[in-house]
Amino acid sequence: MQRWLRNRLVRYLEKPVSHYERSAWIDCEGLYRNLRKGDVILVEGDQRISVVIKYLTQSSWSHAALYIGDALLRRGGTQAEWARERFGEEAQHLIVEALSEGVVVAPVSKYFRLNLRVCRPYGLCAEHLEILLKDAIDAIGWEYDVANVLDLARYFLPSLILPERFRPKGARFGSGVRTEVMCSSLLAHLFQKVQFPILPLVIFPDGFVPPPAQAHGLTPLFRRKEANDLRRARYKTRHPTLITPRDFDLSPYFSIVKYNVLEESGFDYLEIQWDEDTDTPDATLSARVDTTPKSVYPLDARR
Repeated sequence: MQRWLRNRLVRYLEKPVSHYERSAWIDCEGLYRNLRKGDVILVEGDQRISVVIKYLTQSSWSHAALYIGDALLRRGGTQAEWARERFGEEAQHLIVEALSEGVVVAPVSKYFRLNLRVCRPYGLCAEHLEILLKDAIDAIGWEYDVANVLDLARYFLPSLILPERFRPKGARFGSGVRTEVMCSSLLAHLFQKVQFPILPLVIFPDGFVPPPAQAHGLTPLFRRKEANDLRRARYKTRHPTLITPRDFDLSPYFSIVKYNVLEESGFDYLEIQWDEDTDTPDATLSARVDTTPKSVYPLDARR
């Protein structure tokens, strides 16, 4: 009965919202050229559950998936044949993700109409990437951990709505079944197996001095000492069920990959034809600004 009620709740929350705003268009070919196997794709979803997740985690991202490219096709077998028949040429650009129906494989193009962010694990070695891809494909067919979603929702609810005594306690959430995951916990399982950090607890050695806010002003000697202290720090993982999509965005161990079509088209903001008919309070001010460039400086010279 409890599982039935949870499934009904999930189906209700999966319905799309009435309004969704895209921040920018997706250059499909540009995205394909820039994606690499092992990239984490964050999605700003357009469902009711997406709105809830974004509100609770105070983030733009409600879903996370792992890009595996053509890894499934290269593996061969019945799954590869099925993917080739089902997705055609798009089977060259696949993702593995956990949805309410379980862990599935799908073409990344399914999300081209939504706002996306690509997070790339910094310095992930080829051997560990192969393990990551293999385990992601092996996870296809796992079930969705609805309990994990509900536990996280109760954990993130403001204290005025849900008192502390009703919040879930402990170092892990969810059903406790290894083959039941949600989108971000699946990815956390995969990366933690090869000991790649997402947002770990970092325990620094005694005497460690954090760098000042103006990091670019550090002396070379201090930089070397800071790097040595970071290497000697101890890292403690968080349980995969505590990981949310925003953690990949916040993580310093993942770089943000831009696939901006403007960069390849020779974009010049001075050539933009602005609509003068606007209600913004700065409209009259912007009309008086002389936008003729007097000189152009490299970025480093502006500091």
